[in-house]
Amino acid sequence: MYTEKTHREAAGMIKNKLFLYLTEFFAGMSVMAVELGASRLLAPYFSSSQIVWTIIIGTIMIAMALGNIYGGKSADKSPDPDRLYGRILIAAIWIALIPVVGKYIVLGISALLIFTVSNNFLIIAAFCACMVIFVFPLFLLGTVTPSLAKYSVDSLDDSGRTVGTLGAFNTIGSIIGTFVPTFVTIPAVGTSITFLIFSGILIVLAAVYFISKKAGKKKVVAAVLIFVLCCGLGYSDSFAFWQKDLTYEGESIYNYLQVSQNDKRVILSTNVLFGVQSVYMKDEDLTGMYYDYAMAAPLMVPDKQVSDMDVLILGMGTGTYATQCRRYLGDMNVEGVEIDEKITQLSRQYFSLPEDVKVTTYDGRAFLNASDEKYDVIMVDAYQDITIPFQMSSTEFFTLVREHLNENGVMVVNMNMRGSGEGNINQYLSDTIASVFDTVYTVDVKGSTNRELFASNDPQMLETLTAQTASVENEQLRELLTKVADNCEQYVAGDYIMTDDQAPVELLGMRVIDQVISEEVAYYKGIYEREGISGLLDHI
Repeated sequence: MYTEKTHREAAGMIKNKLFLYLTEFFAGMSVMAVELGASRLLAPYFSSSQIVWTIIIGTIMIAMALGNIYGGKSADKSPDPDRLYGRILIAAIWIALIPVVGKYIVLGISALLIFTVSNNFLIIAAFCACMVIFVFPLFLLGTVTPSLAKYSVDSLDDSGRTVGTLGAFNTIGSIIGTFVPTFVTIPAVGTSITFLIFSGILIVLAAVYFISKKAGKKKVVAAVLIFVLCCGLGYSDSFAFWQKDLTYEGESIYNYLQVSQNDKRVILSTNVLFGVQSVYMKDEDLTGMYYDYAMAAPLMVPDKQVSDMDVLILGMGTGTYATQCRRYLGDMNVEGVEIDEKITQLSRQYFSLPEDVKVTTYDGRAFLNASDEKYDVIMVDAYQDITIPFQMSSTEFFTLVREHLNENGVMVVNMNMRGSGEGNINQYLSDTIASVFDTVYTVDVKGSTNRELFASNDPQMLETLTAQTASVENEQLRELLTKVADNCEQYVAGDYIMTDDQAPVELLGMRVIDQVISEEVAYYKGIYEREGISGLLDHI
């Protein structure tokens, strides 16, 4: 039976309560590190949008709240530090297992839900994945604070000071646990090793307690063995375990990145399970993507030679648009803005972006606020995974773009999801842009979900394109741009306006993703409904 005498003996091992404070510190640090790691683990499958962050934060807060309640009750019922450090040890093992099995759990949950959920698939799948993978270890870490308060308070005379000190150590640990993964461990060694680092810290913490008490040796040995096994199996910077021929795979402060290539092209994908964010054509052919359509923009500018134009690209990526414009239209002056410096490095290393193309590492809107330069063409191709950042989708932003265009200059915006139904994301973007520019045209990109939007204050922009397309030397591009001109539709403005105060781009984007997923899995879902899982497996 655990007695008050046993409690005093256990507490006597810890001089001046320093070890308890360190426990609080490292627990707080580990919670934040796991939270940030969670966003990276989920990003390739569900994106790293604000919605996914909301799910992560919400589920973790649920876990911590339940842990606080349980920890307090457990400490009152049986104030034995062994129980607390045993829970820390279990949490550490669970966290170490995340790099080993986490991505398989995510895919397994997605596979189960994709045939049973009709709406809000990404939201539900991300929530379920968070609940299964992260709630339990963070529930255990949530028991730390109330338990330590019980162990460290000797009397009511110093209870306020002691609890306040515990809270301060937890907060300081949380601060460090926020900055270290983001700026140090994840960019340097990756998400998997970050999980292992903080798991190791918790194991050391629990081991020090049990060793100093000369108890729980079997627990510590078992935990260390499992941790070593996880280090061997989970030591991987690869999320795309189904793809073995990647040229590069890594992480930056902002993104999970992968580069792949074949005989014809080099591809960059970011934060998504599948998809192409940038492409370089080795044979100098057209990309077959929206970049080709966007090359119509410089030809919409009247009374100016392409070689004399100044072009700005917001969302430079690896420079696909800059490279293609120079290849096909002439040696224009192009500069770009890209928030992720690692992507710019990859553009020079794998995508042959010329060194004379200036790239500024900055947010696109912040760049415009800080710049007085004006341009003939501004391309807006900045995406945060599946959606446009809200600050680059508002009337205030597009007004800023208009102010940085020369007279009769053209803005081209890539909209990567067409959407359908009243009030879809493209309608919001188009209405917003049409409230700022006098003339707006849109055209769907054949064979994809992209739509290109061209905006200017020049009412003759389409006629200019038609006239200047005839002088394009490359026959393949000339034919394509002729089709672009023929299929461009003048947009009639509506009332779906986004502002800095209200721009629900992520909810609108999720709605389109639901539509895309529903269309893609409709065939297999029908098989599943008719023949069950066995029939589905036979067809797959």
